[in-house]
Amino acid sequence: MRSPPAKPPDLRRNRICLLMSSQFTIQEQEHMRRALVLARRGQGRVEPNPMVGCVLVRRGVTVGEGYHQRFGGPHAEVEALRRAGSQARGASAFVTLEPCCHQGKTPPCTTALIDAGVRRVVVATPDPFPAVSGKGIRRLRRAGMRVNVGLLEEEARELNAPFFTLVIGGRPYTLLKWAQSLDGKIATRTGDSRWISSPESRRRVHLIRARVDAVLVGIGTVLADDPLLTARDVPVRRVATRVVLDSRLRTPIRAALVKTARTTPTLILTTRGAATGRSAKVERMRRAGVEIVVCRARQGRIDLRAALGVLGARQFTTLMIEGGGTVLGAMLDSGLVDEAQIFVSPRLIGGDAAPGPYRGLGVPTVATAKACTSPSIQRVGGDLLYRLRFPAGLGRNPS
Repeated sequence: MRSPPAKPPDLRRNRICLLMSSQFTIQEQEHMRRALVLARRGQGRVEPNPMVGCVLVRRGVTVGEGYHQRFGGPHAEVEALRRAGSQARGASAFVTLEPCCHQGKTPPCTTALIDAGVRRVVVATPDPFPAVSGKGIRRLRRAGMRVNVGLLEEEARELNAPFFTLVIGGRPYTLLKWAQSLDGKIATRTGDSRWISSPESRRRVHLIRARVDAVLVGIGTVLADDPLLTARDVPVRRVATRVVLDSRLRTPIRAALVKTARTTPTLILTTRGAATGRSAKVERMRRAGVEIVVCRARQGRIDLRAALGVLGARQFTTLMIEGGGTVLGAMLDSGLVDEAQIFVSPRLIGGDAAPGPYRGLGVPTVATAKACTSPSIQRVGGDLLYRLRFPAGLGRNPS
């Protein structure tokens, strides 16, 4: 995958003859839902490419299906065509993302669909990637194929929100995670936080770590908890890079993150002043396997937009942020949050000195409080998991 464009493409120009899901038959919607289910199987294995699923249907019967299984491997359309064989001729293809029309790590999917004699292609959403955006749809139409766009588009864009955020916004999709008591505390007045959440909730967190590109914390969390930030006792689909915001380069040489840097990628973002003033420590960190990256500062702290730009340039699609109240608050204040997953334990901690999850500036009035979309609540062990999405995040371009 190439670097994200400097300016987001105008997807509206590519939505020729856009059809809403209500204009498709119930059967067609079911075929696309099946393609979305297949696409999700690639999560954690295909990044920074998008998750894509394809279902081939002929005379109302599914004759082939496939999904993008790993980065660099065959795309969903090619897998489905392989399974369908000669039955692909005259079939309809239901694809969750616009078929590619350029030579990348694999040949163009548009060519494969045309050569196989597919009669119709139903696309959930156009691809924002500049080499594809609208071109794949036009290529299929020029070949005489019937192409419909927009079936379950919202669901398809939600599935690949990290990919869209990286391509359009030039930064990773940001997922905030924290565990808190019923009265909103993330630790006691003495700093104890083990364990607020249930074992089932902690396992859920490890499952998320095993699928994201990076896990980020602030230096405060490193000094207080000395975390490993690795996925343990769960199937690991990708090894997440550990990222520390450390403007003054205070991470101890003996920290667990440093001692395990040769086996698990570890990245410390710091300021030019700290890197220059502590050059000997920088060298020791690098010898231990830690990568030190100088990042733009603002008022003595790492500039979050610049930090996300650095991670976006490395093609990180999803960034899980597990920091304490300072980092969580700074992210929420910045408007760069896409999603939050909050594990709420049925405990009461209390205490004026017990910290909460959202520090920083906050909002001046209730009317200006952060608004989320499509909130959901799920029971995980003895806890409740609140999942919130923030619509302002998608497509923001760090400057």
